Amino acid sequence: MCSSGNVLAQDMQNSQHMQHHHATETAAAHGMAPPAFIASTAKPFAGLMDDAMAVMDYGMAQAPMNGKPAHDFITMMMPHHQGAIDMAKAVLLYSDDPEIRNLALGIITEQQNEIKVMQAWLQRHGGAGGQ
Repeated sequence: MCSSGNVLAQDMQNSQHMQHHHATETAAAHGMAPPAFIASTAKPFAGLMDDAMAVMDYGMAQAPMNGKPAHDFITMMMPHHQGAIDMAKAVLLYSDDPEIRNLALGIITEQQNEIKVMQAWLQRHGGAGGQ
């Protein structure tokens, strides 16, 4: 069972998470770009996850689309992959589970490599004019 102190701490963290989530939703609803993601223990884990999602969602919504499936896939996947990197950085700050840390490190490496591949594809296919 949880002690009353642990329950209070969890309630406070949930309240902070909901306040942050509401602020993030409000900014997105007004078309405002969220601040850049910064992985820091100055925020609770849930707040970092909200930040990563806000940046990813905004990036995907702002991706330059031209109606060509390959191009549109690439431009939307780059912020999606960056979101995975940001979430992995967040969990590295808060988890000491070796399996989770190894998974997060692998995600960072692979997603960064895939973003480079996508950027190279866009360059080879004329950026916004890609097929």
